[in-house]
Amino acid sequence: MEPLTLALWAANLLLDTVGQLAFKTAACDPDAGDGAARWRHMAVRPWLWLGIGCYSLEFLVWIAFLSLVPLSKGVLLGSINIVAVMLAGRMLFGEKLTPLRLVGAGLVAIGVAIVGVGG
Repeated sequence: MEPLTLALWAANLLLDTVGQLAFKTAACDPDAGDGAARWRHMAVRPWLWLGIGCYSLEFLVWIAFLSLVPLSKGVLLGSINIVAVMLAGRMLFGEKLTPLRLVGAGLVAIGVAIVGVGG
């Protein structure tokens, strides 16, 4: 993989993971309340805006990445985000990693490696 393509892929992975974690943090705020009050509370907290910012930047990075690789390869390489978000969710939120989830994540990682190395 070319250095620019690799850098865009890594940036996409980072932005998607940080965006997902920011949205999860915003959504799990115990002080948020219910209904419209919850949305008002989240709207003034930085986590929601960090997530929106990351997703906005990720959109641009993703378009740039897709301009350099075939769509079929890009989408498959992009699926590694699932593994990164799952592992980060475990580290930051204590989410469960069941054996079946670990097997699934392993299969995704193997598939991404095959696609990435296979050219």
